[in-house]
Amino acid sequence: MSTATTRDAMPRGPVLADLLPAAGAGRAGVRDVALVLGGAALTGVAAQLAVPVPGSPVPVTGQTFAALLVGTALGARRGALALAFYTAAGVCGLPWFAQGASGAALPTFGYLLGLVLAAAVTGALARRGGGRRPLGTAGVMVLGSVCVYAVGVPYLALALHLSLSKALALGAVPYLAGDALKAALAMLTIPTAWHLLERTGD
Repeated sequence: MSTATTRDAMPRGPVLADLLPAAGAGRAGVRDVALVLGGAALTGVAAQLAVPVPGSPVPVTGQTFAALLVGTALGARRGALALAFYTAAGVCGLPWFAQGASGAALPTFGYLLGLVLAAAVTGALARRGGGRRPLGTAGVMVLGSVCVYAVGVPYLALALHLSLSKALALGAVPYLAGDALKAALAMLTIPTAWHLLERTGD
């Protein structure tokens, strides 16, 4: 199958952010900057909703859910930029990582890098309609979470000198139920947002 045929089979469409007005001609760039900064700020605020997990250096936070929502709503480019800005600002000292942390010397830093990847992946899937229906939205959230773990867990293993199985037990398994809840919440919120914005547009 040719590349052109593959692209035709997976058409690209708008994401939620594309439905927002740009406040006049030539203002799309200003809107995009505001969306990127807003996505980073939302993730930073959500990261402060943190609950420590006994025996694990990885707390339960709202930042993963926020990052996946940002990617799905903004699209791959803006979503990844928002999470990259969030990570870079935290590395530079802004205390908006989980539990008010900052800097790169964190055993959980790999999860932050995974959030950038997850935002890009969920955004790309959203461009192909992945966030418009409940089941599709749940699938997007699951794949985004897999991206976070795919980077975060090996980084945790290296940072703490753990085996991969031990890192999985500490940094992934305790959070699977929470991931299911996040997927369920996304199934409600994102398709509902599409419905409301499309009705407003009509």
